[in-house]
Amino acid sequence: MDSLAGYHDESDNRRRRTRLIIAVVLIVVALAAAWFAFSSGKGDGAATAGGAPGAAGKGGDSVPNITVVIPGRQSVQATISANGTIAARREMPIGIAGEGGQVVRVLVEPGQWVGAGQTLAVIDRAVQTQQASALAASIRVAQADASLAQAELERAEALVSRGFISKADMDRKRATRDAANARVRVAQAQYAEAQARNTRLNIVAPAAGLVLTRQVEPGQVVGAGSGVLFRMARGGEMEMMAQMAEADLQRVPVGTRATVTPVGTDLNIAGQVWQVAPVINADTRQGMVRIAIPYSSALRPGGFADARLIAGSTEAPLLPESAVQSGPEGNFVLVVGKDNKIERKPVKVGAVSDDGVSIASGLTGNERVVVLAGAFLNVGDTVKPVLQKSSQ
Repeated sequence: MDSLAGYHDESDNRRRRTRLIIAVVLIVVALAAAWFAFSSGKGDGAATAGGAPGAAGKGGDSVPNITVVIPGRQSVQATISANGTIAARREMPIGIAGEGGQVVRVLVEPGQWVGAGQTLAVIDRAVQTQQASALAASIRVAQADASLAQAELERAEALVSRGFISKADMDRKRATRDAANARVRVAQAQYAEAQARNTRLNIVAPAAGLVLTRQVEPGQVVGAGSGVLFRMARGGEMEMMAQMAEADLQRVPVGTRATVTPVGTDLNIAGQVWQVAPVINADTRQGMVRIAIPYSSALRPGGFADARLIAGSTEAPLLPESAVQSGPEGNFVLVVGKDNKIERKPVKVGAVSDDGVSIASGLTGNERVVVLAGAFLNVGDTVKPVLQKSSQ
């Protein structure tokens, strides 16, 4: 039994030694792998750190290629931008022309076209109609009296030769006949006056045009103090009233072509300046320019619009929009000057169109202007200019 127990103890010791050896081997392998990984990472970092200065030095020594354009001078339409409000060119306020009364019917709505003399609203005329009938009857009474006076005069003329009627009686009968005829004319005039007043009871359009506003409803009692009941645009003609600077007014004579764009639309409505203000506002130093434009459903009096006026043509450099930059001091461009170094030129921008941006001042047109990448360049940088054709 003792020998069997000893055998088991020796077997357990061998197993423990085997496990210990395996554990030590695994630890050694893990440490070796960690050391190898650390050594590789350090070598790569050193190589990267050593190679960076060389790369930077190589990049710093390179000169970038920059696209430039020599714009020259081209014929550019001189345009002036302005803004203002839309209004009826000839607005017609319409009120009560007669004595007024209660409105029976309103026949039009804002936005409708009406003709000259067309009835806009009907006013009750029951009383006036009866008055006109009475005056018509008075005409007939006066005519009967005149006929009777004429008959008596004719009978008297037949008897005067026989001596039965004196000349004084004849004069009185002629006067009676003339007075009766005069009363007929008075009655006729009174009746015509009543008819004219009744005709003026209705509210009518003084001329053909577009109804803009309506300030009256059926049942309303109107009179001479009721004010404006309708507003119309004569012929539907519209205009834009644009405020412009004093200097620009000198460049915009009557007849100047313009393009008007109502706010909120993409419409370009052709118009023409028909009046330039003869006075300047002393506070704003601006004057009014009135641009006649044809009727359009997009035009609403009181609305806002922009306008571009063609004020002739001029010779000026024309650049792509990407070449013109702006800063706190205004617009500028970058040009390639002597020794291919970047220079900064302040410019004044003129008209902007689909063709590009015209330069009103600051360039002669012979400079090499940077087209792109201006935001990444500084004054004094050395570049290699690559010439591009002009925008035209």
